[in-house]
Amino acid sequence: MTTLVLASASPARLATLRSAGIEPVVIVSGVDESQLDGLPPAELALQLAELKCGAVAARADLPAGALVLGCDSVLELDGEALGKPADADEAVRRWHAMRGRTGVLRTGHCLRDTATDRVAAATASTTVHFADIGDDEVAAYVATGEPLHVAGAFTVDGLGGAFVTGIEGDHHNVVGVSLPLVRELVAELGHAWTGLWTR
Repeated sequence: MTTLVLASASPARLATLRSAGIEPVVIVSGVDESQLDGLPPAELALQLAELKCGAVAARADLPAGALVLGCDSVLELDGEALGKPADADEAVRRWHAMRGRTGVLRTGHCLRDTATDRVAAATASTTVHFADIGDDEVAAYVATGEPLHVAGAFTVDGLGGAFVTGIEGDHHNVVGVSLPLVRELVAELGHAWTGLWTR
């Protein structure tokens, strides 16, 4: 059985992998995300995923032959990449811009096989339609703190789920990790997805 190392602190990514039968070892990269700026959203997400993956893959304390997965998500709206909002005021401004509109959630994925040092990487994109929510709902949602911890200031698997009217593409990608894409990357590196299952 191959060990998957998740280079992310995201509880949603961990829960998604667990529900898919994989119990990853979690090692947070500690990468400074502000070092990349001015890139198109899809490229930014991919390069941040590559940075996170590389930082964790370079560690000496990894399980032998582990596959290291780095992910990073941004919401593309009006051509801009929106990561986690800096504070509550920014989250409110985001929601005023997003409500009643459509954005594209882009998640970069980078997978490195530590046995061979081979890398497979790609970005998954999912279209997200937002409900036209009122100012009171925006204020109440931001007050919960949830939007401050996630790319795009919303979740589809939490309190924000009621404010997303539809998605086109992979639902898991919006949560933070595209299972179908990771399966393809695992295969590209010569491994079986089912070989990662821990149950």
